[in-house]
Amino acid sequence: MAKSAVATRLVDFEPIDRLEEKVKMLVGMVDRLRAEHARSAEANATLTREIEAMRSRMSDAEDTAVELTTLREERDLIKSRVGDMLQQIESLNL
Repeated sequence: MAKSAVATRLVDFEPIDRLEEKVKMLVGMVDRLRAEHARSAEANATLTREIEAMRSRMSDAEDTAVELTTLREERDLIKSRVGDMLQQIESLNL
């Protein structure tokens, strides 16, 4: 009878041992997921900073494009006025 009591105890612990293994695997999985989450959050923060930098550069480029357009318009206006002045000088027949 002592043998059957010992055998019964061993059999009774098998489900608990399996449960323990599953819990250990779950804890390992949670640790991996937390690490992945931390890496993802860090990558997200890096990408957010890069987006902000790109937005700033894009804004600067747009400002430069507006300034360039203005300067070209001014150049064309000056070119036209100088051309008119040259025609007036030529018409004086000096």
